[in-house]
Amino acid sequence: MQIYNTLTRRKETFTPLDVSRVRMYVCGITVYDYCHIGHARVMVAFDMITRYLRWRGFEVDYVRNITDIDDKILKRAEENGEPIAALTARMIDAMHEDEGRLGVLRPDREPRATAHVDDIIAMVQRLVDKGYAYPAANGDVYYRVRRFEGYGKLSNRDLDDMRSGARIEVEAAKEDPLDFVLWKAAKPGEESWPSPWGEGRPGWHIECSAMSTCCLGDTFDIHGGGPDLVFPHHENEIAQSEAATGQAYVNTWMHAGAVRVDHEKMSKSLGNFFTIREVLEAHAPEVVRYLLLASHYRSPINYAPDALGEARRSLERFYNALQGVTPAEGEVAAHYRERFVAAMDDDFNTAEALAVLFDLARELNRTKQEAPQRAPALAYELISLGGVLGLFGQAPADFLQAGAGQLPMTEEEIEARIEARAQAKKAKDFATADGIRDELAALGIVLKDSREGTTWVIEGS
Repeated sequence: MQIYNTLTRRKETFTPLDVSRVRMYVCGITVYDYCHIGHARVMVAFDMITRYLRWRGFEVDYVRNITDIDDKILKRAEENGEPIAALTARMIDAMHEDEGRLGVLRPDREPRATAHVDDIIAMVQRLVDKGYAYPAANGDVYYRVRRFEGYGKLSNRDLDDMRSGARIEVEAAKEDPLDFVLWKAAKPGEESWPSPWGEGRPGWHIECSAMSTCCLGDTFDIHGGGPDLVFPHHENEIAQSEAATGQAYVNTWMHAGAVRVDHEKMSKSLGNFFTIREVLEAHAPEVVRYLLLASHYRSPINYAPDALGEARRSLERFYNALQGVTPAEGEVAAHYRERFVAAMDDDFNTAEALAVLFDLARELNRTKQEAPQRAPALAYELISLGGVLGLFGQAPADFLQAGAGQLPMTEEEIEARIEARAQAKKAKDFATADGIRDELAALGIVLKDSREGTTWVIEGS
């Protein structure tokens, strides 16, 4: 199995520290607002990776943190006039609801920053004791970036070039503008915890260093997250963790690609910012999941109506192939599974894996006509391999006819009109038959004729 390592900027043979166990940490959500479509990309990508590793026989210990104390959380709670704990609890519940609808399995562990404050303080103290950190006159504790020899190795940045970086915070209390905060002194009225440096709260970067090493050990196999986390967050995690433990922090760094909206960066200021729940109001969850899997996890995705329409049509091809067949285990040519594994073993290439499944669906369609006795085994294989990606879990009719409840006609009435059309065609009254098709099409009901009969789907659903 080959995985692209952001640290080395190349694909490498994946060899976990323990032969059969993979320890993976993914940076989770700062829970001050609803999750957006960019969060969905990361959720679905690492859900797919976890599912595949388990299917390949690995035991996966998947940890994804929750940041439940942060400047944005404090600000939003104050704006809302609600306690911080109430805000974060509400947003965590919403996050779980959103990812559940997308078919994302829960991580094995979801550590929260507020539950690991003692561990965070202990790590900051080790860094102070080793000379990698210093308490400042303003009550904060900062990390000495230039003290860590390997700083910049993940993002491939030069320290001197970074001095002019837009994301470097300049504080008079810092020894160097590059230094970053590990512990923040509390402002009046802020939620805080006692520490050797006074009342305060953790900096964002140190939270993940403490939680990941507490859950998975000083060194673990995979650390993942979104593309915006490479610098400074993950760069800072490496510096903190390796300075504190004296060990290599992570063997393989993985980052999902960005989501763009109509080829532009997603931004509230541009008015093209979509939460997961907003998207799911208009589109079926499996369609959104398919769109997020149809490209390689490291590639950028363009979120646009035509992209979602294409994702819907792709899923329709699979579900149409599965319709009318009762899946059952049986003999299937080995090359489908072999090609699927080869694609996924090549840095989780879902785009190529789906191409294999399209070939399998085409054979299923042919077999339904030419050798129907072989169709159940092919359908079983298609559902089995699709399930590795978290797809094809619905009954075909449920997917294809989703949204029928909003039509001005019941399913029984639709079926009656289809039967009337069949009788008209049998009587060679093609004008009536075409009229029924056009009547249903005007209502958004698309008829699909095949040798097995006529089925229907909701247009654009």
